[in-house]
Amino acid sequence: MTGFYRDGCCTTGPEDVGLHTICAVVTAEFLDHQRRIGNDLSTPVPLWGFPGLVPGDRWCVTAANWLRAYRDGCACFVVLASTHESTLEVVPLEVLRELAVDVPPGPDGL
Repeated sequence: MTGFYRDGCCTTGPEDVGLHTICAVVTAEFLDHQRRIGNDLSTPVPLWGFPGLVPGDRWCVTAANWLRAYRDGCACFVVLASTHESTLEVVPLEVLRELAVDVPPGPDGL
């Protein structure tokens, strides 16, 4: 289950120093970028109950890493309605809107 608190939402609080607040619809390009910067989101980590992500999955990612991917030309889509407003402390709304999508039924709709 996604979210810093593993509650299925991109909520945040004082314990979430990484600000896992962007509801991302990940792409292969985004996952490759994250792996290159040391944030492997594709490899399962059973100890933490992390299944590993595949393109089309929705996951709460950190605002800083998403913004880095954006600046590097590898950002993935964002479900604005499920993204926490504290994201705006790191990423301007105009930038998020550039890649905003409704929740698609599957990766073929991206």
